[in-house]
Amino acid sequence: MFGFIFKKIFGSKNDRYLRRLRPIVARINALEPQMQELADEDFARRMAEYRQQVQAGERTLDDLLPEVFALVREASRRVMGMRHYDVQLVGGIVLHRGKIAEMKTGEGKTLVATLPVALNALSGKGVHVVTVNDYLASRDAQWMGKLYNFLGLSVGVIVNGLDDQARKEAYGADITYGTNNEFGFDYLRDNMKFYATQLVQRGHNYAIVDEVDSILIDEARTPLIISGASDESVGMYRAMDQIVRQLGPEDYTVDEKARTAMLSEEGVAHCEALLHVDNLFDPANITQQHCILQALKAHHVFKRDVDYIVQNDKVVIVDEFTGRLMDGRRYSDGLHQALEAKENVTIAAENQTLASITFQNYFRMYDKLAGMTGTADTEAVEFHQIYNLEVVSIPPNKPMQRKDYPDLIYRTRKEKYDAIIEAIRELYEKGQPVLVGTISIETSEMLSQRLKKLNIPHNVLNAKQHAREAEIVAQAGQKGRVTIATNMAGRGTDIVLGEGVLELGGLHILGTERHESRRIDNQLRGRSGRQGDPGSSRFYLSLEDDLMRLFGSDRISGLMEKLGLKDGEAIENAMVTRAVENAQKRVEAHHFEIRKTLLDYDNVMNQQREVIYALRRDMMVEEDLEPVLSEFRNDILDDAYTPLEQADSETAAELRKALQARLADVFNLGRVLAADAPVPDRAGCEECIHQIFRQLREEAGPLYQDILRYFLLEELDRTWKEHLRNMDALRDGIGLRGYGQKDPKLEYKREGFEMFQAMLFQIREGVFRALTRVHVQPAEPAPAEGAAEEGHAQDEAPQQEAPRAKPTLSLRHKESDDLAYSGSQTTDAGNQPARAKPRVGRNDPCPCGSGKKYKKCCGMGKA
Repeated sequence: MFGFIFKKIFGSKNDRYLRRLRPIVARINALEPQMQELADEDFARRMAEYRQQVQAGERTLDDLLPEVFALVREASRRVMGMRHYDVQLVGGIVLHRGKIAEMKTGEGKTLVATLPVALNALSGKGVHVVTVNDYLASRDAQWMGKLYNFLGLSVGVIVNGLDDQARKEAYGADITYGTNNEFGFDYLRDNMKFYATQLVQRGHNYAIVDEVDSILIDEARTPLIISGASDESVGMYRAMDQIVRQLGPEDYTVDEKARTAMLSEEGVAHCEALLHVDNLFDPANITQQHCILQALKAHHVFKRDVDYIVQNDKVVIVDEFTGRLMDGRRYSDGLHQALEAKENVTIAAENQTLASITFQNYFRMYDKLAGMTGTADTEAVEFHQIYNLEVVSIPPNKPMQRKDYPDLIYRTRKEKYDAIIEAIRELYEKGQPVLVGTISIETSEMLSQRLKKLNIPHNVLNAKQHAREAEIVAQAGQKGRVTIATNMAGRGTDIVLGEGVLELGGLHILGTERHESRRIDNQLRGRSGRQGDPGSSRFYLSLEDDLMRLFGSDRISGLMEKLGLKDGEAIENAMVTRAVENAQKRVEAHHFEIRKTLLDYDNVMNQQREVIYALRRDMMVEEDLEPVLSEFRNDILDDAYTPLEQADSETAAELRKALQARLADVFNLGRVLAADAPVPDRAGCEECIHQIFRQLREEAGPLYQDILRYFLLEELDRTWKEHLRNMDALRDGIGLRGYGQKDPKLEYKREGFEMFQAMLFQIREGVFRALTRVHVQPAEPAPAEGAAEEGHAQDEAPQQEAPRAKPTLSLRHKESDDLAYSGSQTTDAGNQPARAKPRVGRNDPCPCGSGKKYKKCCGMGKA
């Protein structure tokens, strides 16, 4: 009660914050006449002066904000014919301060972003503008690029299909547009490169995320993963798919809420009979059991044209939030292979993780992060907890006129769809445009078929018509238009009302089902009523909808029975609408827990990832790698000699024997010591290692540092890849620790740390194991051209100097067959690391094919 009175008197926290921004807006407006007097060429010159002042430390960005905002507003008016409203200036200030600006659809978020983008570009550290798809990134970069170029700022765009050089140039621009996936994958790829010159990104200074809720909330349940093919066979998935097809309904149970499927006792017995095994849960049958459970999930939980579509002999995932195809993405843990077996398409090999990061941890790397969207308030708690981002609601430029009618609830889906078709027919005959929102491709195509029978012209916009998206959405406000679209289709494209539509009531939004998230419903509603235009919206529900069936309470069903509704009748009741919203809140809380759990586990990996990537970056950029090797060597020798120094006389002999074997294995001391030589003391061991490396330095010459860098990075990449696989395995089974009264997250953190420490030591030893076995030999001098010609020609010509031999690498260690650098496809041809070349032993067969020993043939007379 007290809080309500306080809010009435002083306004909400949001209102009080906006009031504090009014003086800044007044200062920007006061500068407008001064900016109008500038000549066109003065704008770029003025921005260059501001840039110099910021980079010299004379003025801060906050000091310059009123002047830069006023300059950008005037530039926008001249170049694009669009002048920023005062509420857009407020949005720009909010974004500059690293907060989320919640602005309704049609309020010009793209234009708002130009203000903080231009201001923060003055630092010279780069600004990233993140969008949800390639189309919007290209459109906004081209559209707003005219304004930025007028101000003397450069613009780059990152889209799929660019090579490394083009990406590097785009990141080098003052402002870079791109999608969240492209930015994230470029970061991971950079940490798989070999030379510092190949890196494309230049740091993470400031990012503005457009449609921030879609990127930081909806997509945050799926981490970004770069993977490579593993050695596992795919034939098992096809075989287990045939087994699952023979199971009856009594053999399994499906939990639609948790989206899982499990075998019943009868099902286990049935599978054991079909597979001719005694115990399906025997460790020897673990692979078959895993494939059966994934096939069960593929058949009974995942639905075609809802969760995925089949296209060009591939299973392509459909994004549940946007309805867009996620080409190139695959379900993990064998589920994608199970779906491919179910749909009888080519089964791709299962992948092994090479690098991964969650969007939460990627975007938290930015020094300053901001976002904008039409719907963020319902997720304000999550934005604050995970990203430390505050949501500020910006008032619309004109008051909202859209009418949001209460939901209509029917008993069955058939009754609901009949009512929807009738409503569309009435609107079409009236001439009022209607946007029909569906949550699956299946529903959109079913409605389309029924409208065709009634000869009602319409457009269908789902994952299958992705290419025409912007064009269809832009026309959805024309008189008499009927557009059927999956969730959030055309997001970022304004629907402009056609002639005569205002008088008919504007665009009507017809929702065929409530989404699990209230935010997605609000986004659909937000397509109508832009910039004070009239509009309306209504959702149609049935008791058979997934949300109502799985999460709705039984009270709704009981109420409808008491009312004794006839076929085709609906109820319109505030209590029912509240019950639906409560169901949505429960689902949102469930999804928040999933995202939070993913983040808790990834935080463990993130700390390790930061250590490894920082170490890797140092190895790439350091010119002298001797200090790194020196540190590695001291760590190994400390670990090796300390037990011997502390041992008593009884155990010393045994420890000395173990030490000798370890030193021989890691440092290859047999290369400089006799086979029967005693174990050297620590100083003697260090001298032996120095001797091996002096020899390598003399043999390699200018290639020495490249050889060190190659083996350091190669060993780090190989070991990190193996560690990721082990951490995945640990994560899969860690939940079982809960049965032993242990916290799985704490156990994962503890064991993960121990595994990481062991991995770091493994890197140190692996590097020396490889480097102490490297030999560099001169390449054979190329025979002089025409050497086989007549002797008198040789006598007449002056004797030519033999070409200088180039050193080449010859490796002698167990990893020598696996030296292809994991990112070798992206390395520049001129910067390729020296490749391993097998060394021919004196007693080996001669490579010329004569059948003689090398020392008796081509190697005769050679040392």
